[in-house]
Amino acid sequence: MLITFKSHAAQDLIMMKDLAVTLLGIIGKHLGERGVITAEELPRAIHKLEAAVTDAKRAHPAESSVSPDHRHDEDEEEPLHLGQRAFPFLDMLRASQRENTEVMWGV
Repeated sequence: MLITFKSHAAQDLIMMKDLAVTLLGIIGKHLGERGVITAEELPRAIHKLEAAVTDAKRAHPAESSVSPDHRHDEDEEEPLHLGQRAFPFLDMLRASQRENTEVMWGV
């Protein structure tokens, strides 16, 4: 299932349900059929998400840098860490904060 996030400050952002649940959980929201992050909630939401990304990098440093002796097959994809997965959402939250507008989502 795909979830679409909307804001007047950014392009629509579409993500898989599992990632949406994770990111919303980090900022203290629950995935419902529809939801909103108000302009007043944005500073705290951004702070919580940035902190989670920083913690994830500390907890799993191998995910943020590949060791030189670790070789990937050309067809093998590197796993995405939380920072990479959260970046587009964080970008939307920051743009919305700059424009003092809310972020909404729906199925």
